[in-house]
Amino acid sequence: MANNSDKIDNSELKLLIKKRGSCKAQLTQFETFLSRLDGCDGLSELLKTELGIRIKKIELLQSDFDKLLCEIELLSDNVDEAYADRDQFESKLFRLLSVAHGLLAAAARYPAAGAPGGDGTSDAAEECPLVKVADKHGSLHTARLLLDNGSTSNFVTESLCEKLDLKRYNASSTVSVKAVHIELVSSLTKEAYLAALNRFMARRGRPQTIYSDHGSNFIGGFNELSDLFRNSLSDIPTILSHDEIDFKFIPPYSPHFGGIWEAAVKSVKHHLRRVLALAHLTYEEMITCLNQIEAILNSRPLTPLSSDPSDLSFLSPSHFLIGRPFTSVPYPQVSDCNVHRLDRFQRIEFLRQHFWKRYCAEYVTLLQQKTKWLTSTGHLQVGSLVLVKDKTQPPLMWLMGRIVQLHPGKDGVSRVADIETKRGIIQRAYNNICPLPLDC
Repeated sequence: MANNSDKIDNSELKLLIKKRGSCKAQLTQFETFLSRLDGCDGLSELLKTELGIRIKKIELLQSDFDKLLCEIELLSDNVDEAYADRDQFESKLFRLLSVAHGLLAAAARYPAAGAPGGDGTSDAAEECPLVKVADKHGSLHTARLLLDNGSTSNFVTESLCEKLDLKRYNASSTVSVKAVHIELVSSLTKEAYLAALNRFMARRGRPQTIYSDHGSNFIGGFNELSDLFRNSLSDIPTILSHDEIDFKFIPPYSPHFGGIWEAAVKSVKHHLRRVLALAHLTYEEMITCLNQIEAILNSRPLTPLSSDPSDLSFLSPSHFLIGRPFTSVPYPQVSDCNVHRLDRFQRIEFLRQHFWKRYCAEYVTLLQQKTKWLTSTGHLQVGSLVLVKDKTQPPLMWLMGRIVQLHPGKDGVSRVADIETKRGIIQRAYNNICPLPLDC
């Protein structure tokens, strides 16, 4: 009888331990959901409702977990381990609930300027300023634009894609152009900022609304701004009021509220610091280098142009700026040369090729979403258009290809693919390729 009783107790204990693992998994999923929300520039009404429902569910999870732990403590011989599990679980639960309630409070204080909706589109496309964009035939069309001091991001609607005569594989969602505009200023003053803005408007057109931060990101990695620049910042909207330019500022020290346009700044300043940190360039040389870097950023692939297996073309920000992909003048490879033996003109090309090597290698990594084992993003399919990581490509020449064959492993999961490119069929592992998103 004692043996039978022990067996029953052991089976009950194993069942309770499985239920405890299920509770921990639910808490981990809630943590993943909160981390995804923390990267948004705001919460839409749909996301706020979903967050409220999840909070109620997690609050009920605490009582369920408490009951399980009480039963486990009665059946288990190692009570100290059960106590430690309880403390660890409750500590994590209270921390996540604090973060969740903080997100709801922040969303109530600062309504989202462009929070992602449940259908994959963005409300920011309706809130962004209107500008005129010229297509490849010279005709002007209305587009929406977001400007940050150091970068720009554009949102173009489906109707504008049709007017621009640009193919769209999935035209049911809004296209985010994500174009970048870089300006060089000589000082952090009100006049220098206005001069840079005038140069931008002379080339891109005058925006109706400018979304900007409060200045903490204007100078990149510095921690402090001068009092002169902070005081001058408040005078800029007054000077531009007669031009009907509306300034909208995100909260101080909150770059994540900038969302997509702050992401463009983050993606480029990392490499700019390392490439130009020790480069002693004149003003003219710096402008030349920055303009070439801007062309590299605006040449990056965003989404496939068609589902045709023989079509390797892609949509890039340059299509919306000049109506076609950016090209550059061929130049000998100098990035591997001794920089001290190069003249000043060759050194600018050295910096451009150095930036290209860094950025193109990392762009594939940026497109690859790391989800560990919690969620699955699907498998690559034959015929998918992929971006291939290749260090030998010259600037502005992205290596694209279509998957023609997959090579599954012993576990049935494919990690290697044969890819058809313009120079033939090549074989690459998945860590060196990435499919272009159908929605951008």
